[in-house]
Amino acid sequence: MKIYVDYDDCLCETARSFSRLAVEMFGKHVPYEKIRYFDLDKSFDLDDDQFQRFMIKGHDPEVLLSYEETPGVSATINELISHGHEVSIITGRPFSSYEPSREWLDKHGLKNVRLYCLNKYGRDTSFYNTDFSLELEDYYKMKFDFAVEDSPKAFKFFDHLPNLKVLVFDRPWNRECVFPGENYTRCTGWDMIRKIII
Repeated sequence: MKIYVDYDDCLCETARSFSRLAVEMFGKHVPYEKIRYFDLDKSFDLDDDQFQRFMIKGHDPEVLLSYEETPGVSATINELISHGHEVSIITGRPFSSYEPSREWLDKHGLKNVRLYCLNKYGRDTSFYNTDFSLELEDYYKMKFDFAVEDSPKAFKFFDHLPNLKVLVFDRPWNRECVFPGENYTRCTGWDMIRKIII
């Protein structure tokens, strides 16, 4: 099986870190459980300048390396790989964050997964012609059997794969969304994901 796994809030606790960062930078107190939107400027009520500064800080290598691992992820992904499954991490992080993102994976025992930076939302304005950067036309040539994703905004990127089983990692910002089809399953953690795939 080929498995797509999103990075932030599937592998690591990015939103929990961003919740703390919003307090530190702007005095915006929005607890993790109250984050209702994938658009962080909306969730934290940030203006354009604040949001830009917030995202720059959130993608600082030191900050990226500090994110806590989502419980059970390393053990589960390594077990999937040991069963012969091919796991690819597809992140919407800018390619400038590739090296610290790769370092985080390696430090958390995930050296055998591929990492790709996909320009999902058109934020990455510089094209990088590498084996690890993807534009949408490159991504749409890839095939997957399962996808692990937390963001409702990313669901549209699965429309080209009608048989894909999408495992939606349960997060506060996706609890009220209506899933596009019966192939979408809400998962409360990596143990549930493991049971579905294996």
